[in-house]
Amino acid sequence: MSLTFASPQTPHLPVYLVSKDAYPNWLATQSDRVKAWLEGTGYSAGLGAVRLIPSESGAPEGAVAGYGSKAERARTRFAMGRVQAALPEGTYRLVSDLAGAEIDEAALGWLLQRYRFDRYRAGKGAGAELIAPENVDSSRLEAIASSEALTRDLINTPAADMGSGALEEVARGLASEFGAGFESRAGDALVDQNFPMIHAVGRAAAEEPRLLELCWGSVGPRLTLVGKGVCFDTGGLNLKPAASMGLMKKDMGGAATVLGLARMIMALDLPLRLRVLVPAVENAIDGRSFRPQDILTSRKGLTVEINNTDAEGRLVLADALAFADEEPPDLLISMATLTGAARVAVGPDLAPFYATDDAVADAISAGGNHAADPVWRLPFHTPYEEMIEPGIADLDNAPKGGFAGSITAALFLRRFVTETSRYAHFDIYGWQPKAAPGRPKGGVGQGARAVLQALPRLLGL
Repeated sequence: MSLTFASPQTPHLPVYLVSKDAYPNWLATQSDRVKAWLEGTGYSAGLGAVRLIPSESGAPEGAVAGYGSKAERARTRFAMGRVQAALPEGTYRLVSDLAGAEIDEAALGWLLQRYRFDRYRAGKGAGAELIAPENVDSSRLEAIASSEALTRDLINTPAADMGSGALEEVARGLASEFGAGFESRAGDALVDQNFPMIHAVGRAAAEEPRLLELCWGSVGPRLTLVGKGVCFDTGGLNLKPAASMGLMKKDMGGAATVLGLARMIMALDLPLRLRVLVPAVENAIDGRSFRPQDILTSRKGLTVEINNTDAEGRLVLADALAFADEEPPDLLISMATLTGAARVAVGPDLAPFYATDDAVADAISAGGNHAADPVWRLPFHTPYEEMIEPGIADLDNAPKGGFAGSITAALFLRRFVTETSRYAHFDIYGWQPKAAPGRPKGGVGQGARAVLQALPRLLGL
């Protein structure tokens, strides 16, 4: 789905965006007819509240939209999504004094509210359109919104239609769209090419495991993105209960998010060399399934004791990260729907991340604040390293005890990256549990806009 602004030449109505504090003064400048209408209907400019303004003939001549109070805005991102949803179909132009990050968020929130996942059921149209405000970079916001739509579509699509093969076709199509190189390593070739843990996790599935690689750009600093592409996770022989398996179509949310981020980067033609690696597998069950207490030897040579086959994401990421770091980029980022512990720590709305470098962490945090993409740094707490060392092998994929599950998973991944690498890892949820402005219930990207905003600072673009 392409989410774009309307042509400036389209006939349109104004939407006056007014905060609660400014509303009395704004109202005082209106005609007696408009004042009587708004006062009579009890309008107060609450955040996202909309009131159509009728002309003398009764047809709408515009609308007023509330920007609320500072406290209301602190509690709600993309409030313009409420405005878009409340307005009747048509084309509108924002009239406001917003600038910088605030107007970007308002315009992007409007675009994101128009997203629909309609692959399996015809739904209502995308609704009210917006002419891009004069003080926004409309091409950039359109690229971000359309790329976020790609991420959402991938997560929302059930595994029957988004297995490793379908994910490959999407990535291949993205490479073709932007003139990128593409390679897929699949099936037993993964063993021959030394990706043993990707193969072990995915070999029991009906669709063969794959490692997808996209490369784009020929000049500039090197950025490598690695995304967990577990297209469905049964838990393997440590089978998940039904309640835990119900959302496992989203276990490729890391892959969906890095593909969305890659699309943003390529659509904006950023001056860098991009590499994307996606281990695409299904963690299924048959006679070839890997087992508890198996010991796998990774691409890097580290051995891993399997104490839970449901901790498979870190295994496929480990081989991909080791491969990525054999040609160390200027920045390496992994994204994964990796642990329930991260959700317990920060809930579904925040994207926790880890960074080996304070400057990287500071840039990502600042990027998240600017881009209305909330992130929160958690620590690579080195004293917990002993928790992932089982004794019989170099590493334990599922340490016992239940404490610090997201941190120990991040420490596990860090073992596959050289100490000198600038590395950040995101442990995202990838799912919106209930509808919110600009974010319908379902798949959602997390962290991508924060990283995009941070890239100039991180890579000197």
